[in-house]
Amino acid sequence: MDAAGDRLRDPRQRAERAAQILDVAAALLIRHGYRRLTVDDVAIGAGIGKGTIYLHWKSRDELFAAVFAREIMQALDALVSALREDPDVVLPGRLARAYFLAIMNRPLLRALVVSDVDLLGRLAKPREGREGGGEDRHRLLSDSYFTLLADNGVLREDIGADAIAYAFQATFEGFVRAEAEIATPVASRDARSGLARRADLLAATVQRAFEARRAIPARTTNALAERVIELLTQLNEGEQAGIGPAEA
Repeated sequence: MDAAGDRLRDPRQRAERAAQILDVAAALLIRHGYRRLTVDDVAIGAGIGKGTIYLHWKSRDELFAAVFAREIMQALDALVSALREDPDVVLPGRLARAYFLAIMNRPLLRALVVSDVDLLGRLAKPREGREGGGEDRHRLLSDSYFTLLADNGVLREDIGADAIAYAFQATFEGFVRAEAEIATPVASRDARSGLARRADLLAATVQRAFEARRAIPARTTNALAERVIELLTQLNEGEQAGIGPAEA
């Protein structure tokens, strides 16, 4: 095996090379869109041979699946950071706001959730077999999250936790889908301000609809935040499997 192949055998160097490829693939996907982008383009952008990409992922679709798995991981990391900075983010309204912004401030993740066919082509369309795996992990986290909140008196008591989990998801997805009718955000003050206002409206809607009408003690939110961080970390470990390169 040549020197390049030997270097790819080293786990740390393989991970660094994979991250570089994903960086380039994500940037080119935003710039050119899925229909126009080829593995050759990514290889040229990364300054490597096309064969090196196939040492990491077996197909073009696997490469772009890894791009989006990493986007999801980064959004979850943003939630973890927000919870560590302020445990009150564990409350449904605050958490909805933080996750909404984590998605909408990432162009590729935004394009995925609003089904932007112009940018993503067939990647934006639901595919058979997408259910399971990641979808199941997210659903389990949601169930665990709302059960924790109900057990600690954070949610209103006249609606069951399962019903609140469903209504929360429907509300969140409604706000997300509404973004499809709004021009793609740009790096301008007005765009950021408008997005922040919509995030605030989401937070207020969720808070008024689902949270208990009482102050939650800091010791409770601190403990809940630690538990939710654990759940998000476990979820992220599952998403990591979607990034992992194929064996050379």
